[in-house]
Amino acid sequence: MPGQLSFDDLKTRVTAGDIDTVLVCFADMQGRLMGKRFHAVNFVETSYKETHCCNYLLATDLEMATPDGYASTSWESGYGDYVMQPDLDTIRLVPWLEGTAMVLCDVLDHHSHEPIPFSPRAMLKKQIDRLKELGFDAMMATELEFFLFEKSFDDIRKSGFRDLTPISGYNEDYHILQTTKEEGVMRPIRNHLFNAGLPIENSKGEAESGQEELNIRYADALDCADHHTIAKNAIKEIAWQHGHAATFLPKWDHTKVGSSSHVHQSLWKDGKPAFYEEGADLGMSKLMEHYMAGLIAYAPDYTFFLAPYVNSYKRFSKGTFAPTKTVWSVDNRTAGFRLCGDGTKGVRVECRIGGSDLNPYLAQAVMLAAGIKGIEEKMTLAPPTTGDVYEDAKATDIPQTLRAATETLRNSAFLREAFGDEVIDHYTRCAEWEQEEFDRVVTDWEIARGFERA
Repeated sequence: MPGQLSFDDLKTRVTAGDIDTVLVCFADMQGRLMGKRFHAVNFVETSYKETHCCNYLLATDLEMATPDGYASTSWESGYGDYVMQPDLDTIRLVPWLEGTAMVLCDVLDHHSHEPIPFSPRAMLKKQIDRLKELGFDAMMATELEFFLFEKSFDDIRKSGFRDLTPISGYNEDYHILQTTKEEGVMRPIRNHLFNAGLPIENSKGEAESGQEELNIRYADALDCADHHTIAKNAIKEIAWQHGHAATFLPKWDHTKVGSSSHVHQSLWKDGKPAFYEEGADLGMSKLMEHYMAGLIAYAPDYTFFLAPYVNSYKRFSKGTFAPTKTVWSVDNRTAGFRLCGDGTKGVRVECRIGGSDLNPYLAQAVMLAAGIKGIEEKMTLAPPTTGDVYEDAKATDIPQTLRAATETLRNSAFLREAFGDEVIDHYTRCAEWEQEEFDRVVTDWEIARGFERA
């Protein structure tokens, strides 16, 4: 794909003066790009080997606070450094920023140079390695849903986040006329990302006013997470360049449909789809059945990694295409897991639980771990659910609050086995902190409801 650069290509472009800035980035717990802007000459001469960052960057929140309770770092330990080691296979142009390239990094211990175990990219790479030991490769694709607004980030922030008017006035699901009006933003998003080496498939209007969806072609799991993270950052930057705001908040208005990030997944062996078996029911191999059984059985355990904030759970509501149950069905958008491409070599499972705010590295890592568990234990897949899954009283509920998801995370023996106590304790603290921060705030809803009448 165009936009992918080798290190030699980068050096040539830097010498020619085409590139003067290199973004050296890693994905933090929240899935944001963190890092530094290097003068390109410095990067290709020395900094391509490593640079450093404060270790609080993997123990913070959306406000960049320094929460207590993390074993990895604290005021008492002095907030030391991590090593950011560029993965030179990820160098690419950043076409929406003049003279700029980007490289993604792995985060390492400053002394041992071993991967930080709770670094999102390291967590995903660990599960990919486990799969390879079993002889399989994971192929994944994520859908990015988001809302575009008439005004800019700065204007909306100055209004106290109250002046929120979507870029369109009506539901634009698959709507060509309305999405034509938004091509001033969406066309640059598609083209810039394609020219940055991301295999962009399409964009479309989603099922609400101002709601968009960007689809990226499936890739191996690590590339998929890299693509998702770069695209999410780019969407915000390109929208800002055009005077608009883009939000990945799952539920910005209680009267509006929320935004998701569905994750499609399948396993391959020797370049062929291992989920497919010709002549089998729905084309599903036994491997796929075992994988899906694990994926579904442990969904409550890993829900936090699909829905990491208080707001994430406002999206789970019947009649909105957001699932409420951890069951599977065939091409049925009311289920938590949807079988797609049944009877074909493209057969795969789509997890519909995750919101637009998920971190793709973490979400993919925990789902792969659940699938691996299902394979190792040869778990039995229950029959598919049919009809309106929202009304299925026998189906297991997705945890309905961050508080509930935090407890399933804390007590998950499966996740502790797959990732280690250090990692799960780290993310449990992350979840606790989000709840604590919300619990201490007085909301506009409380004031409006009770100011006079309570």
